[in-house]
Amino acid sequence: MFLAAFSAYKYNRACKALFDRIVAKGKSAKLALIAVANKLLKQAFAIAKSGLPYDENFVSKLA
Repeated sequence: MFLAAFSAYKYNRACKALFDRIVAKGKSAKLALIAVANKLLKQAFAIAKSGLPYDENFVSKLA
């Protein structure tokens, strides 16, 4: 999962924003990559649960 998080950090805008925000707070890059991995897991389970394809521009109605 660590390699997937590293790839997502490079190519997924939401994951890159999360990574940059955590590192800007002074946290380590490894901790930021773990947060990205957790975000990927949440995205994967949400996609599996809803049955909808991945939409990069999706905005939750709960937010």
